Amino acid sequence: MAESQSTNRIIMIRPACFCFNTETAVSNAFQNDQYAVSSSANDIQQCALTEFDRMVEQLRSHDVHVDVVEDTSIPVKPDAIFPNNWFSTHSEGTIVLYPMLAANRRLERRDDLIKTLAQRYNVTAIIDFSVLEYRNQFLEGTGSLVLDRINKVVYAVRSPRTHDAVVEQFTKLLDYQKPAIIFDSVDHNQKPIYHTNVMMAIGTHVAIICLQSIRDETKRKFIAQSLEQNGTRKVIDITFEQMNHFAGNMLEIRNSQGDYLLVMSKSAHNCLTDRQRRTIEETNTKLVYFDVSTIEQCGGGSVRCMIAENFLTQTVS
Repeated sequence: MAESQSTNRIIMIRPACFCFNTETAVSNAFQNDQYAVSSSANDIQQCALTEFDRMVEQLRSHDVHVDVVEDTSIPVKPDAIFPNNWFSTHSEGTIVLYPMLAANRRLERRDDLIKTLAQRYNVTAIIDFSVLEYRNQFLEGTGSLVLDRINKVVYAVRSPRTHDAVVEQFTKLLDYQKPAIIFDSVDHNQKPIYHTNVMMAIGTHVAIICLQSIRDETKRKFIAQSLEQNGTRKVIDITFEQMNHFAGNMLEIRNSQGDYLLVMSKSAHNCLTDRQRRTIEETNTKLVYFDVSTIEQCGGGSVRCMIAENFLTQTVS
């Protein structure tokens, strides 16, 4: 049975100590270092909490099932709000744990959350790649991997956080097409993109991608054709400027009625052209957006990064 591209259950981590992460800023050009000097830690945390709570409220108003997990204050985890980087779930009952580049991000992994999922859902296997941190090999979840779950295709941008060997291990163990589509992508300053999910997103009937960020022209054409899936999926090509406003950092989810929702930040929504919005809406996909400007600018990640999808099936009580 083919896996659905999107789920109607998501997990979000309510932050306890959100702040500018100096460890991740080395490889994340989307982080605005003004937040490291111009705002107090308490102000940043309170703004992030407000944005987080409003986003959860809005998601629930669209009939999306959101499980909110409270972050722990000790140890301090500046990026706990971005859980999709340390674990992913899959419809056959697998949970995957990932190796993280920044040492303070490794602290985000929580046994209690994984145990809770195993109690409430049918979990058949846990694949733990985190041991690869000792070899300095990294793969930061569905930040590094953008998955076409329907067609079992993996897309991954090479970066200090995404290593080819670990991507290929994922494709083998999760039974995705081999080889994975691994490529180089840069921003307007020719700096490598840190996570694949800031330059592309895949839905059931639509895909978003910044094609001009892909250096190799042959690879660029191949990826565009692969995403189209013989005309069954519309491909929206975004500019560098739109990518900088997190237009690549979108995620398709579904509500309890099965409607397709493409969730994104307010900045991402506002930078789309009218034509791009119409093209998305013509695929029976509704655009839903949230103001997460503090989280975006300080954390260098947006709405997609804040959501861990739950594809597990519930146990029958």
